[in-house]
Amino acid sequence: MVGFALNEMQRELQKLAREFAEKEIQPKAAHHDETGEFPREICRKAWELGLMNTHIPEAYGGLGLGVLDGCIITEEMASGCSGIATAMEANTLAEAPVIVGASDEQKKKWLGPMCEEFRLAAYCVTEPDAGSDVAGMKTTARKVGDDYVLSGNKMWITNGGVADWFFVVAYTDKDQGHRGMSAFLVPAGADGIELGKKEQNMGQRASDTRAVSFNDVKVPASDRVGEEGQGFRLAMAAFDHTRPVVASGAVGVARSAMNHAIRYSTERQTFGKPIAQHQSIQFMIAEMARDVEAARLLVWKAAWKIDNGERNTLEAAYAKLFAADTVMRVTTDAVQVFGGYGFSREYPVEKLMRDAKVYQIYEGTSQIQRMIIARELYKNLAP
Repeated sequence: MVGFALNEMQRELQKLAREFAEKEIQPKAAHHDETGEFPREICRKAWELGLMNTHIPEAYGGLGLGVLDGCIITEEMASGCSGIATAMEANTLAEAPVIVGASDEQKKKWLGPMCEEFRLAAYCVTEPDAGSDVAGMKTTARKVGDDYVLSGNKMWITNGGVADWFFVVAYTDKDQGHRGMSAFLVPAGADGIELGKKEQNMGQRASDTRAVSFNDVKVPASDRVGEEGQGFRLAMAAFDHTRPVVASGAVGVARSAMNHAIRYSTERQTFGKPIAQHQSIQFMIAEMARDVEAARLLVWKAAWKIDNGERNTLEAAYAKLFAADTVMRVTTDAVQVFGGYGFSREYPVEKLMRDAKVYQIYEGTSQIQRMIIARELYKNLAP
């Protein structure tokens, strides 16, 4: 039987996350947007409440919650501020390939401490000339005795300047293309790591995004995740777990923009009546509500599939694509509902529109999601 009701634990998680967003995130969102200051103390409080690292298995000190549980939490967090939510969820992306492909000893070493104390991690794959085209990366890892020597430059690394460790993908055999990539876990304090300046981004400014350079960084072979040549597979496998969560953040931002538009439309008057009584506004609000609901359903289905042991690559792409395009459209329309006031930084929807854009870019652009969908559909055709 198909059902859409959350269980008791999920309802409690949703309530806890919603209250946290309302009390801890929303009041400070404008400050972090204006200053770009990293929300360390907010993240710490979320960690103390068990709202971070929820997917780490119980065997390593975590709660062992599913992807759907993470989506429920992230929608609420992002409704408060998606930049702050992204700062929290960067851990999810860095930890996912470790959960998927690391050894038991590696999980104890790298995941266990995340549950024992407040720590942050970062996923280092994107490079200045290798974003969607991961195979275009130039970072290499040379085997020298029992170690690897890591050299290269990563770019747009979320949590880059605050992370305690990095998940890094590099070529160990360039001639093999993506099959020659390997994955490594590297402490942020290792000799040879150089951090770039914090990028001054258009939106999600609370998130710490910057370049991370690896200059002949020595990495023990014991910190390679999986076998040589499995780096690309692990990096991509992580997305099946994280794209639904990222998409849920987009749903949270869109929901917030819609709610602001609904409230404002009942207050603002033109031609002698609230603009909520004009059909043109009603249609815009109705389309917002339709798309927010549809995006959430796509997110929940993608999360449900992987939580139940089924491959969800297609559904994760559906969710990421639709939610990303939805949040851009809904926030833009929310600004339109506010009119001239929506263009002002004194009103909330301007920030939401800036924050929304990156959902169409990070963790796979909307164009890449279309390519994945087409590939999956053609692959599934009967011979």
